[in-house]
Amino acid sequence: MLERLRVDWLMPWCAAALLVLVPVPAAAQTVQSPAAVVRVVDGDTVDVQFEDGQTERVRLIGIDTPEVVDPRKPVQCFGREASAHAHELLDGQSVAIELDASQGNRDVFGRLLAYVWLPDGRNFGEAMIADGFAHEYTYDQPYAYLDAFRAAQETAIAHQVGLWAPTTCSGDTEQPAGTVAISPPVAPAPGAVQATDFDPTLYIGQGDRYNCSAFASQADAQAVLRADPRDPNKLDADRDGIACESNRAPRDQVPVPRT
Repeated sequence: MLERLRVDWLMPWCAAALLVLVPVPAAAQTVQSPAAVVRVVDGDTVDVQFEDGQTERVRLIGIDTPEVVDPRKPVQCFGREASAHAHELLDGQSVAIELDASQGNRDVFGRLLAYVWLPDGRNFGEAMIADGFAHEYTYDQPYAYLDAFRAAQETAIAHQVGLWAPTTCSGDTEQPAGTVAISPPVAPAPGAVQATDFDPTLYIGQGDRYNCSAFASQADAQAVLRADPRDPNKLDADRDGIACESNRAPRDQVPVPRT
């Protein structure tokens, strides 16, 4: 009986000791020592050197920029511009590096996974997205600044800045650089149905974010196709000039010439 009492008395203390010994992972961890930017590889990859002389290649968490250095791919739309903007923000700077336990320390290529903080206090990745030079990118698990990065992207899309502009990539950076050809809006043909209180230009320059279900009527979808015959949203899948043919009335059945 005495032995049992001793065990019962010791159990809370043992549990407390275990709680002390088991580390609790943090959402993010800042490397306190500053790092000097020694090379900007592209818009989402940078080489930094810490005060102890160690050099690391850092892959930015939460962003993806068009390719410019991948030998397997052509230079992508807005890739050169994204790299140039990264140079503007990072060249010669002393930055802070922040790790994120939810993402692991390194990717499959051995690059350090981290956020980079600029001397003015901005998160470099968030700045790249907000300025229209990067897409928000979630690799696998949500990361510490996911909400902020997505909010920055929504604002960039709404204002059609950088790679979201219809004169650049309309959000589609998979295409090779220099291939964007902007077609002038096609004037409505005589007898075409006009969508009432509907502004199709709000749907232009936002990549392929919308499908037929986003539009209240076939006429609305047709107005978007007429405003941008390139049809990045694939509203006219069969390329007959009529968008979203199964959408409800009102309808605009006057074909838009497709290039």
